Amino acid sequence: QAEELATAIGDLGDNLPGAFTEVDRQIVTEIADRSRELLGLSDTSVILEFVFGACNCLDEYSSVLTPSRNDDLHDNMKGEFVGIGIVMEAELGQGMALRNVLPESPASEAGIRPGDHLVRIDDRDCRFMTTEEAAGLLTGSPGSQVRLHVSSPRKEDAREVTCVRRKVEVKSVPVAKIIDQQQGIAYIQQTGFQESTAFEMQMALHKLHREGMRSLIWDVRGNPGGLLQQAADVLDLFITSGVLVSTKGRTPDQNQQFTAHAPGTWDVPLVLLIDENSASASEIVAGAVRDHKRGTIVGRKSYGKWSVQSIYPVRGGTGLRLTTAKFLSPNGHWLSKIGVKPDVSVEWPDDSDFVRPLGDVDLVQDLDLVRALDVIQNGNALTRR
Repeated sequence: QAEELATAIGDLGDNLPGAFTEVDRQIVTEIADRSRELLGLSDTSVILEFVFGACNCLDEYSSVLTPSRNDDLHDNMKGEFVGIGIVMEAELGQGMALRNVLPESPASEAGIRPGDHLVRIDDRDCRFMTTEEAAGLLTGSPGSQVRLHVSSPRKEDAREVTCVRRKVEVKSVPVAKIIDQQQGIAYIQQTGFQESTAFEMQMALHKLHREGMRSLIWDVRGNPGGLLQQAADVLDLFITSGVLVSTKGRTPDQNQQFTAHAPGTWDVPLVLLIDENSASASEIVAGAVRDHKRGTIVGRKSYGKWSVQSIYPVRGGTGLRLTTAKFLSPNGHWLSKIGVKPDVSVEWPDDSDFVRPLGDVDLVQDLDLVRALDVIQNGNALTRR
């Protein structure tokens, strides 16, 4: 029956024109009817497959947001959610790989660390689940418990831990500290660009100034980006004048230019840390720092995502995330799939198992940070030009 349905869909698909017409509507309706008759699939499921497929074909960043993903996205923008405080990704056969564990979260307090894998959630094996399926099992009300079986590269056997779900506040600036008291070298770790980011950065800079900051290492490694306005607002803290970033889209409302303002600018020698996972808003920062010659960039070439997505609400809590513009550096560069190259490249050994601590600093094993310190200590960091 499945093969019969596939053949029928193939025959009908050959008749689809380029633009969606009434003929398309009739074909989709016929496929939904046959899917229901042959496999018992609901019309909604079939039609949603067409919608998902259509969005996925637009570009690699456009997609349909299910209600849960839509909620997650808005929670990330606000910087708070109810959960256990992990960022995970499915690895088939191994479970949920933990990319990040948020500081001061239930997961962190239970001893879970980045690099661990969730292999079981309550009584369900999650090694062959999708990320969204596992996320559904982790969702619950504040105060409820979830049992996790955790596999760790540091330990031979999986262990069981229990976490209590609660409201978790996500700080986009989890670390702001002086790491060299003698020379006044400060370090800021920034993990995202959410609604509170510019305020957090301003507070961090004032704190570091009171503690004797004379130069700054700004770490956006692993930072996937976030809100465009926040990227511009944060850059405005370091650049006195000129264009910070501009966007160009198909409609006039997507063409914007963000410029710097002199008041409130911090004029300290700056080193920016980037890597292959610094994307989107992080690359806005890197592009502006490079074009304005505002600092020295250390690390590895950034991800290369130079596009802007807009979120459009749809009925039932779903949403559409569509690419509506591209962004350009102050000098007009568009580095999609190219990325920003560092001024000082740092290569890691292939056999390195170092996991950068989120919410902490490692001045010995973190080769990028060691190199950044060397740049500042030897007087090679740039100030405002």
